[in-house]
Amino acid sequence: MLALSLCADLTGVTQLLPLDTPDEPYFYTFKVQCTSCREIHPNWVSISRHESNDVSGSRGEANFVWRCKSCKRETSATIKGPPNPYIQASPPVLHNIIEIDCRGLEFTDFKADGEWTANGLETPTKFTGIDLQEGEWFDYDEKASDEVSIKDIKWSIRRA
Repeated sequence: MLALSLCADLTGVTQLLPLDTPDEPYFYTFKVQCTSCREIHPNWVSISRHESNDVSGSRGEANFVWRCKSCKRETSATIKGPPNPYIQASPPVLHNIIEIDCRGLEFTDFKADGEWTANGLETPTKFTGIDLQEGEWFDYDEKASDEVSIKDIKWSIRRA
C-alpha cells in the first residue's frame, strides 16, 4: 500500500483537498514504475477513483491497469477511498491525502494538476479552483480581511 502525502505551509486556510466527486472526478497524475523489471513509463499517467478497469485473468477491477512494455506483466492500482483533507498545522506536518493499493507497480512522482478546494481557517469562506501546479497559491479572504496562502508544497509517495 502506498500513500500520496502532502506537507505544506497553510496560512488562513485549512481542509485542503482535491475536488474529487463522481460528477467532477480528480485525476491523480503520476510517474509509474514496474516493480518487476524496474522500467519507468516515459509518460505521466492519470488515475481516477471513479473509474474501474477489468484486470486480465481475474474477476477483479482496478482504477488503473497497466501492462509494462519491457516485461509484459500486467499491473494494477486501486485508490482506497476518498481523499483525506490536509489540515493546517504549525509547523506543517506530512499528511496522507490518498492511499493506493498497488499490485506490481509503484508510483514514483506526483504532479498536482487539477482543481483543489480549501476552507477559511477562521471564517466560513470556501475557496475553489485552487491550482497547486506552481507549488504555491495566494488569495484574499474578504471575511477575514487578510491574505491567505498555500506555500512550500512538498509531495511524497511513501509506504502506508
